[in-house]
Amino acid sequence: MAHPPLAPVFRPLQSKTTNPEAVPSSSPGFGTPQRPVTELPTRPLPPAKAVILPILLPPASLRPLAFRTFTKKHNLTISSSTLQALATFVGKHCGVGWREEGLAEPVLEEIAKSWKKNGGALIVEGSSEELKSILKNVAGGMVAGRLVHTRQPSRQASFALGVAAADDGSASRDRIEGRPRASHEDSQTSLGLSELAMGEGSESDDEPHNSDPRAWLKVIGAFEQPRMAYDAGKKHFERENHKASLLPPASHKTHLFHHRFNVIRQRVLRNESFQRPSLARAGIPSLQRSFSTDATVQRFYKLTPIANLLGRSGSSHLLLGLLTIAPIGTLAICDLTGSISLDLRQAKPVPENGSWFAPGMIVLVDGVYEEEYKSAGGVVGNSGGVGGTIGGTFVAFSIGGPPCEKRDVTLGLSASDSEEHFSSGGGFGWVDFLGVGSERAMGSKMRKLEKRVFHHEEVLDLRRDRSKMLILGELHLDNPSTLDAVKKILGEYASCTASNAPMAIILAGNFAEQAVLAGGTRGGSIEYKESFNLLAAILSEFPALLRNTSFIFLPGDNDPWASAFSAGACTVIPRQAVPDLFTSRIKRAFASANAETGSTTGKKSSGEAVWTTNPARISLFGPCQEIVLFRDDISGRLRRSALHFRPSDQENAVASTQAAATDADAQPPPPEPMDVDGSINAAESRVASESGPDDAGLETPTISDHVLAARKLVKTILDQGHLSPFPLATRPVAWDYVSSLQLYPLPTALVLVDPEMPAFTVTYEGCHVMNPGPLVIAGRRPLARWVEYDAKFRRSVVKEVEF
Repeated sequence: MAHPPLAPVFRPLQSKTTNPEAVPSSSPGFGTPQRPVTELPTRPLPPAKAVILPILLPPASLRPLAFRTFTKKHNLTISSSTLQALATFVGKHCGVGWREEGLAEPVLEEIAKSWKKNGGALIVEGSSEELKSILKNVAGGMVAGRLVHTRQPSRQASFALGVAAADDGSASRDRIEGRPRASHEDSQTSLGLSELAMGEGSESDDEPHNSDPRAWLKVIGAFEQPRMAYDAGKKHFERENHKASLLPPASHKTHLFHHRFNVIRQRVLRNESFQRPSLARAGIPSLQRSFSTDATVQRFYKLTPIANLLGRSGSSHLLLGLLTIAPIGTLAICDLTGSISLDLRQAKPVPENGSWFAPGMIVLVDGVYEEEYKSAGGVVGNSGGVGGTIGGTFVAFSIGGPPCEKRDVTLGLSASDSEEHFSSGGGFGWVDFLGVGSERAMGSKMRKLEKRVFHHEEVLDLRRDRSKMLILGELHLDNPSTLDAVKKILGEYASCTASNAPMAIILAGNFAEQAVLAGGTRGGSIEYKESFNLLAAILSEFPALLRNTSFIFLPGDNDPWASAFSAGACTVIPRQAVPDLFTSRIKRAFASANAETGSTTGKKSSGEAVWTTNPARISLFGPCQEIVLFRDDISGRLRRSALHFRPSDQENAVASTQAAATDADAQPPPPEPMDVDGSINAAESRVASESGPDDAGLETPTISDHVLAARKLVKTILDQGHLSPFPLATRPVAWDYVSSLQLYPLPTALVLVDPEMPAFTVTYEGCHVMNPGPLVIAGRRPLARWVEYDAKFRRSVVKEVEF
């Protein structure tokens, strides 16, 4: 009889033959199936890192190496806090081998390069967040005290770090599962990073939207410009931290003159004539002003502070100071150390009749100190000694303005090739004076763009007139002849298309003959608005210009609202633009012209009306070109307040010759006004005057008096480096916005609208100065005169037309 099968639980265990070489199951108790295990590649263990024992490195020990790396090699200045931070970092990460093994030098080199690459300032601050970030990145790339690689906190490097991090966690998994891994280049391409312009040299040459130079034009008002102040201790420009105000504290008035004096003083000391020769021979005195013909002797000038004149009576000195009027009415010169009475009875200007000298200007005076035991100020201002009035008188023999400095020298550009390379000397190339980028950060890139826009073959053929700017001065809109002149000038460019229309048209005030809202029969707000409405009607007749040109309106002293309390006198500068209350009709004319072509996006492709401040600046291609706009009757103010010197022997001889010629001619013929205007225009336009064959080779034609007056005015303003070198009582200035009036570094061009001077174009130290003069020239045949400036060649020409 067969027995029923036993339940599995009662069955006896069967012995299985096990293979000793077989791999056991992962879970024998549950009988999970066995799978072959893939052998993972073994990685060699990384070598043991060398241990760097940190040390306390004194900053004085690191100072020579840091000075050689930062200052001499990279033109950077380090402070005491920076040196302390660098010494702590090097001592911690380089240890005792920082000098013997040469570990510190490449580390400092990398820190300096990273600082300049990140756009740091000329002075490296030890407490700045930028330096802390750089030190953190450099520390992450150091192994055993040596610099292996540096972290790059850029967008491209972040993707690279992400891929590198993924190698540690997913590389083995990809190899086990047999999935193909995307390479680093494939990941970059998939994200489009290979097509991104990551560097300055990866710019595309085909940029149709950048071919119009007006797209790179930006008008910067005086209240929008960054407020920069020169720190004499750090020898660098820094931004003002306090909030600007039209009613600042009284201390800002003192800071106004301190800032201006320090800027000119450092500019003078940077001049070669005031630097001690490095190979000067022993025995040569520090101050040599003799005009010897021995060219082998190296001479230089040395400035003497006024406080150092005490106890040195009868000695010769060269002073740099501000011309002022003492409380007792005498002329004095002062600097940051004191003031002294000035005697100019024997002084001669340098050059003779080549510059204006007036109170409020900073000048160089050469003379002898004569000490007195009684203060020159008498009872008034009896505060002798350092910081006050120095007893005695400084007898001046010569007086001159501070030497001017070219723009390339100020910004540190190389004189041989100022397009891409920079000199190894000092400069303020890292300072962003206009808020459009510094010269060293953006200059090279923008100069390449300027060259491509202005010098491309298509640009030369199609846009030869697109680089032009028209400058019209003194538009009295309440005068009918002014409106006729504007219509005639715009008619000269009415046939221009979008490719050759002027880039900008500058219309300068005063826009009314009398001060607006200051009383009178013709100075009301209604009449003022009606005059702009008439101008809007004339502009509407030229829709092509309105669509393709920027019209820039520069106010004058007679325009509101400042004229409401000044009554036509000098207003506080910088001053605001013309209020929107009076400009609505002109803005409507531009909107209508742009709507005809569908240009309603507000881009640069459509024309615009810009109502700016006085003064204002135009930035063209970033820091490459800077054009200053200023409307002021500065020539008349200089004639009223200038100092008069004794005439030289040559001037006396010329005056006697002219007097003799006048006595010989009983009735000289009166000159005709039109002939005088023609000679001036020929001289200013650099067109040779018509002369017969008999006149050739006789004498060199003399320079016109108007040209000499223009050169005198230009030299005075640019040497002072300021648009208003006058006392505050003569020309009021807003204390917190005085940086908008400085001309340092020198601009590329200066538009000085002064109707009291005839039109001129003068270039001095690389700065092209233009004055359109009055728009309407009265006469038997009225003329309209303006200036046409070419931004491509940086030159201008005076033009006129009858109407």
